[in-house]
Amino acid sequence: RRFSDPNDRRVIYSSPLVDVAANMELARETIDACLLILEHTNWQIRLLSKSALLPVIAAGIPAEYKARMIFGVSTGTLDDKLAAAFEQGAALVSKRIASIRLLQDDGWRTFGMVCPSLPKKGHDYDEFARAMADALRIDRMEHLWAEVINVRGESMVRTREALKAARFPSEAAMIEAVAADKGEWETYARKTFEAHVRVAAKGKLRFLQYVTPDTLAWWSSRASDGAVLLGKLAHG
Repeated sequence: RRFSDPNDRRVIYSSPLVDVAANMELARETIDACLLILEHTNWQIRLLSKSALLPVIAAGIPAEYKARMIFGVSTGTLDDKLAAAFEQGAALVSKRIASIRLLQDDGWRTFGMVCPSLPKKGHDYDEFARAMADALRIDRMEHLWAEVINVRGESMVRTREALKAARFPSEAAMIEAVAADKGEWETYARKTFEAHVRVAAKGKLRFLQYVTPDTLAWWSSRASDGAVLLGKLAHG
């Protein structure tokens, strides 16, 4: 044991670049990695996936370690067809939801990751946040993490083109609008955040947001509501 302090309850989380349960082989490798960590530390482990195989990993964790595991699924929509348009290779959203509910019913610790959520029209933000909260049963989750599509890199372009190819012209047009105007993107982010605030219990939301000199003050003032500031400015 290299970390034997019983009070060392840090949380180690899976890489966002590799799905821990993308297939059965990876799920088995994840079980092995978790057992190594659980046996030699007192750390907690948080696993995030876009698959429906998290219950397979849970089945490979001895009961004595159950309280140290935290499982979460990620999705930006509840529509199976829409998700398939820009999340190629991921499990159906409906199956992801079913898997996290199975874990909840079995007493495992869970969290949700609503990401990347698309721009909406008008009051659709509130409807989306409520539907997501109900589907994930966030009252039974430790935290709800959320994030919009960021303007960094090619994420906007790739998502827009994928939506066009899958014949979702309205959604593609809204992506194009927020990609072309920083003000529109900021409005989209704030509306998404505020909708989640209205449905999530106090202290449950963790909303990830990149900030600029113009937006830093607004987001900083909402840290108590769950805004988590990202980027160089967020770290001084």
